[in-house]
Amino acid sequence: MPWSENDYPAALENLTEEVRDKAIEIANALLEEKDCDRGRAIPIAIAQAEEWASRRGKPVKQRDYTD
Repeated sequence: MPWSENDYPAALENLTEEVRDKAIEIANALLEEKDCDRGRAIPIAIAQAEEWASRRGKPVKQRDYTD
């Protein structure tokens, strides 16, 4: 079952909403297209979503707003 904005792994909790949504999108695509298991999909998706945000100058972690 794919993840959603309301149902996602705890590893995504500290990401900003935009980066979390991107990570969910990437993780779901990995599960579908590459037949990747859930344990590998999440760290890969987080790394790619963080890179995506960094390239756009967006905050990655929720705490980035208060620093």
